[in-house]
Amino acid sequence: MVFDLLTIFPNILDSYLEYGIIKQALKKGLIKINFHSLREKDKNTDDRPFGGGPGMVVKARPIIGALKEIKKYQNKKIILTSPKGKKFSPADYPSLDQLIIICGRYEGVDERVKKYIDEEISIGDYILSGGELPAMIMIEAITRLLPGVLGNEESIKDPGYPQYTQPQDLDGDKVPEVLLSGHHQKIQDWREKNKS
Repeated sequence: MVFDLLTIFPNILDSYLEYGIIKQALKKGLIKINFHSLREKDKNTDDRPFGGGPGMVVKARPIIGALKEIKKYQNKKIILTSPKGKKFSPADYPSLDQLIIICGRYEGVDERVKKYIDEEISIGDYILSGGELPAMIMIEAITRLLPGVLGNEESIKDPGYPQYTQPQDLDGDKVPEVLLSGHHQKIQDWREKNKS
């Protein structure tokens, strides 16, 4: 799967690509991540909104210019990160060949960009300074669902029950005896009973 991010700050997430499942998926060639700098299209990527108001708005022309230059796959979606958008669900995207993410910034983007997108997506009911972190959250959540990314496909699921590891006794806080019993049915019953 190819992820294309349009951003004012193309290097802001570089270190995140060097760790964990994102690094492994890149190394295996299961995903590709391209950063497209909006500043290459226009050094002044933002301006004050017409009619007044606080803050700055990302201009339409650099975004539209970048969208025109990105190689597009047939099975793709173009999304805009926005706190006003539809709530993100990773299961909506793994079947795509390409996801183009426009990273909003400041007070948002020029409204005219919206005719170039398929949907606005939000990762939660809060506002961030930019869309780069939401984009990376989306990329990781989607990447986890792609075949071959995780060593064990069961890792995709949240077990929902409490989990313990060494030491068995942590300053008097002990692992439940049933988990040490080796009795598979009793362990399964305990897990079912203690699911959150």
